[in-house]
Amino acid sequence: MNRLEKFMKVTGARFSESRVSSLPARRAGVVIASAIVLAFIVSQISASALISGAQAKNEALSAGEFARLVRDLSEEGGYFRSDNFTSNETSYLHVVDKLRALGATGGAYIGVGPEQNFTYIAKVRPRIAFIVDIRRQAMIQHLMCKAIFQLATTRADYLSLLLSKPIPKDKAPAADASIADILKAIGQAATDERAYTANLAALRKTIKETFQVQLTEGDQASLDYVYRNFRDDGLDIGYRMEGMRGGWFPNLKELIEQADQNGKLGNFLATKEDFEFVRDMQRRNLIIPIVGDFAGKKALAAVGDYLKKNGFSVTAFYTSNVEQYLFQNGVFSGFAENVRKLPVNEHSLFIRAVPNTRFSHPAQLAGHRTTTLLQQIPVFLRDFDEGKYTTYTELVMTHYIAADAPR
Repeated sequence: MNRLEKFMKVTGARFSESRVSSLPARRAGVVIASAIVLAFIVSQISASALISGAQAKNEALSAGEFARLVRDLSEEGGYFRSDNFTSNETSYLHVVDKLRALGATGGAYIGVGPEQNFTYIAKVRPRIAFIVDIRRQAMIQHLMCKAIFQLATTRADYLSLLLSKPIPKDKAPAADASIADILKAIGQAATDERAYTANLAALRKTIKETFQVQLTEGDQASLDYVYRNFRDDGLDIGYRMEGMRGGWFPNLKELIEQADQNGKLGNFLATKEDFEFVRDMQRRNLIIPIVGDFAGKKALAAVGDYLKKNGFSVTAFYTSNVEQYLFQNGVFSGFAENVRKLPVNEHSLFIRAVPNTRFSHPAQLAGHRTTTLLQQIPVFLRDFDEGKYTTYTELVMTHYIAADAPR
């Protein structure tokens, strides 16, 4: 039964003219039938308008609503032993083609950690995104990046503001310049203390006035700390565990230049199009950073409730290796129950980064300190209910989806 037939059945309408004998009656039947078709078309247009209106509600969030979500969905900040200024995962691009092949696009994105989220957002193209991290400093860093996206118009502008390295106008790369040319220009630019001071003031003002997020004294100290480290380390900044520096972890430049297993660049700064997609979402207040424990009582459940109320399903949930620590702390079941509260479908996927320092994973690719994997979220919930996950090793070894082998 097609939609028009269903409409006729509900309304009791009939097209049959078998009982209509006179010409006027047949003409009347045609008029009635035409009216019914017109009514059906109008009803479909109205339904489409309602759907479009519902979608339009989330094409942008007001600054007030953005600030409310940051505030109301957040939990108290927790401790983690590192400064996650950047990712430490060199394998983050390996699953991009697999995400595309599995139809991971649109919907809602959830992630944790710093800038690798921008790359996954650029590839998944969600309609809304939440970044959930236990450290309040991570939320402050994302607000800092959001302010830089607000103020910068090009990728070169973004890196210039992020690193306090003004580029002379006559040496500024074009908006569509190669990432190699942009990094060269940034590498040749000098750090400027006056620019740093002016930029920091502009970032504070943007967060407070444009985003309407009020920073406590502790938040302002965190903003100063994070922005100062990007100034001091420049493109050499990287993941720092308990103050440890060095070449063990990739730096920002290496992450930007990282290629997938087939040699293709894919960082969100690698192309003008990916950068502009993320920038547009940021400027429409659709990337929302909140403070939350994956196994906590509030944040993830609140995100799930918001997504359900606004008609979203989770397309991708990037967990990095947070689940490793949830097992260590004996709270993994709390995370699983929070996942159960998220709106998902059969296509919803986890993105995980497994540290190769712990063990050798079958999907591990040579030369990388992490292995990035996917898993269908409904499969995860089924396996959890069947008791298949008693350790982190069992989690990442069971029903995983590996990246494609290099071609």
